[in-house]
Amino acid sequence: MIQTTRAYGGMVVAPHHLAAEAGARVLREGGNAIEAMIAAASTIAVVYPHMNSIGGDNFWLLHAPGSDPVGIDACGGAATAADIDFYRSRGFDKIPERGPLAALTAAGDLSGWGTAARISAEQWGGKLPWNRLLEDAIHHAKDGVAVTNTLHDALVKKRLEVELQPGFAETFFTAGAPSPVGHRLRLPKLAATLEHLSQNGWDDFYRGDLARAIAADLEAVGSPVALADLERHHALVLTPLELEVAGHRIFNMPPPTQGLASLLLLGVYERLQVADAESFAYVHGLVEATKQAFRIRDSHVTDPAYMAEDASTFLHPARLDTMAAAIDLHHAAPWPHASPAGDTVWLGAIDAQGRAVSFIQSLYWEFGSGVVLPETGITWQNRGVSFSLDPDHHNCLKPHRRPLHTIQPPIALLSDGRVMSYGAMGGEGQPQTQAMVFSRHVMHGQDLQHAVTAPRWLLGRTWGSSSTSLRMENRFPPELLDQLRAAGHPVEVMGPFEELMGHAGALVHHPDGLIEAAWDPRSDGAAVGL
Repeated sequence: MIQTTRAYGGMVVAPHHLAAEAGARVLREGGNAIEAMIAAASTIAVVYPHMNSIGGDNFWLLHAPGSDPVGIDACGGAATAADIDFYRSRGFDKIPERGPLAALTAAGDLSGWGTAARISAEQWGGKLPWNRLLEDAIHHAKDGVAVTNTLHDALVKKRLEVELQPGFAETFFTAGAPSPVGHRLRLPKLAATLEHLSQNGWDDFYRGDLARAIAADLEAVGSPVALADLERHHALVLTPLELEVAGHRIFNMPPPTQGLASLLLLGVYERLQVADAESFAYVHGLVEATKQAFRIRDSHVTDPAYMAEDASTFLHPARLDTMAAAIDLHHAAPWPHASPAGDTVWLGAIDAQGRAVSFIQSLYWEFGSGVVLPETGITWQNRGVSFSLDPDHHNCLKPHRRPLHTIQPPIALLSDGRVMSYGAMGGEGQPQTQAMVFSRHVMHGQDLQHAVTAPRWLLGRTWGSSSTSLRMENRFPPELLDQLRAAGHPVEVMGPFEELMGHAGALVHHPDGLIEAAWDPRSDGAAVGL
């Protein structure tokens, strides 16, 4: 049994132990939680390259004691050249899932790191230089990291999709085959790119020499993203969505993320008044609340500039009451629903002053587009495949439009003064796993690490899978599985600790300064405290 990690001097949680250690090193040197997160985020972009890259997007929630959380939206928009005719004229009725034409949006990661660094310096007293924050990432890219089971498995499972994409095999294969577990993976081109950024600043990615090199790379492989698309990109600082659940204030990112779905799910579940976690009522209630939340998401959520209704209106108590009333407490609603996949990392940090960060970074699918840029060594995301080529679809492709994001990092301000930073990777599983972790720990009183370790389920798709059944880890009692089947749930039993259930993590800061943390045994992660 993994125990909850506890400390007073600061804590970092990540799904790879080297990223957690990179963040903790910054805390030990007097850095704050934002600085620790930049170090952890840059490191995990190197050591978990199937899950994220500097060619992807990220989102942040930042909380300082005495103030409400602030969000950073570092989502890249579609290229100027990327419109419906661009793909239709090439014979496509949907955007290709892999390859250069799947690399159709700008990458927001560096803008998110840079915007967070500015807030750190201006508001949190951050003093560590930019080159220090990228130090671990550069070291690991140069010196090499051991290939993990999850990276090797992704290489094997997705080989036919990505092997022939520009730059991929030469980066991730060894002797013509997926690099084996334990192989020392070096990324020298990415190391050089990170060194350039450490010397010239994050904005060089968009408006400097590196931007021009990236644009040349993108043009060489056939992506529609051009230099002008990088130059026009800026991260947004914004007010997150908020919902009160059981007396606690929960915050999450607004569209184009599915943060709205995560809040709806918990708001509906609260109204079901479930008494006991791990009961039929608990699992059935959260599954049915998920269906209600996903129907709203799939009908309305897109770039907020194109939404007919503000996302916050869906959180009105009367609407949540109506959604909860539509749930049959004994029978499963039909769910022949195909929804977005996804692939991500969630990381969290809390420093000794109680300042908290909830952070999520993504390529969308494993290895994103599969394209590794030939000179800069950057793996580019395929987030734009979430766009539709149907001009009447609510999420249709338009130049500069921001794509729908499954990723969203929550923070909760609890009624007893604790602050909880938590999250998960896993496409459709993110809102569901967030709800399990929050409800188990906060609403039903379970130990924090137990809430993360406990058996999970997944309705719908996640990264690497197209099934829409209700998949459940086999650690649930057989009688509960039978009850769910009898209620009409299409239960599919999985192994005890399935990676497709996502990599979750959580931190809780207590008013007396105690920090508790939990990491997911389904990952290669750690919780590192001071």
